Amino acid sequence: MSKIVSILVVTTVLLVGGTPELFGQSYPDHPISLIIPMAPGDAVDIAGRIMAEALANLLKVPVTPMNKPGAGGAVGTDFVAKGKKDGYTLLMVNSASIITAKILHPEDVNYDPFKDLTPLGLTTVTPTVVTVKRDAPYKSLNELAEYSKRNPGKIRCATPGVGTLADLNVPIVKNLTGADISVVPFKGASPAITALIGGHVEMAASAVTPVIDHIRNGEIRGLVISKRLSEFPNIPTLKELGSPQDLFGVWFAFFAPSGIPAEVKEKLVPAIEKVVKDPAIVTKLAKMGLIQEFVPADKLFQDMTREYKMSEEIAKREGLIK
Repeated sequence: MSKIVSILVVTTVLLVGGTPELFGQSYPDHPISLIIPMAPGDAVDIAGRIMAEALANLLKVPVTPMNKPGAGGAVGTDFVAKGKKDGYTLLMVNSASIITAKILHPEDVNYDPFKDLTPLGLTTVTPTVVTVKRDAPYKSLNELAEYSKRNPGKIRCATPGVGTLADLNVPIVKNLTGADISVVPFKGASPAITALIGGHVEMAASAVTPVIDHIRNGEIRGLVISKRLSEFPNIPTLKELGSPQDLFGVWFAFFAPSGIPAEVKEKLVPAIEKVVKDPAIVTKLAKMGLIQEFVPADKLFQDMTREYKMSEEIAKREGLIK
């Protein structure tokens, strides 16, 4: 009888006292869904799929990318924000869905990025860049500004669409230089760049990824960039030109629904950091203008808060929101 009691006591101790450790050891024990709220082929989709494969190798379970595009990333982001808090539904998202969408299109965003999502770490940065055709008469941002003042209404800037980061970056350029620039939104970065190359607009503002090959082959020229790329030493940042503020760049990050167990987060974050710093992945994504740069969750949350405030101030100043 005493033997049976001893077994029961040991079992109880293991079940009660050891529960967190046991759960921590068992996660993950089945496939993880990685929601990417953009269309296939988008930069965040490419980066997300590459990292998902490496993450699966580390966690020893499939990490399956699933595209849920719509409303500028709000559809897929909302899906995760309202998903199960068990660590089996994760989000790989760009900053527009976290920052810009909430400010410029609150009617499409049914989640609070600061309350409904838990940051797991920033993984990737892709600079934004202002570009012109190679045969444009202006060779620098200041020359473009002077040209626009002499030729009012003649500088049209293509953007990837209404409510994108370009809606904040173009006003930054205008306020710094006094340039006369009218915005022409397109449905995506590719048609915007096609319009620039075809001579239908005079400049474009976009992430560097969709234009990087055109800059390499000389079809277009970069005038200013949000973050220096060693490959293009002649494209300066705004701060290097004397501005107190740089352009906003695009970043990608992993998130989970708010409230996931601490032991799950403790498994995910080190794995994500290891994937971000994987030299093979760093090299592969660098060719597309994507910079692997891990930022831990607490620092990411601070950066999000600061960027949201700055973006909101610009949007209000420009009359984009009340």
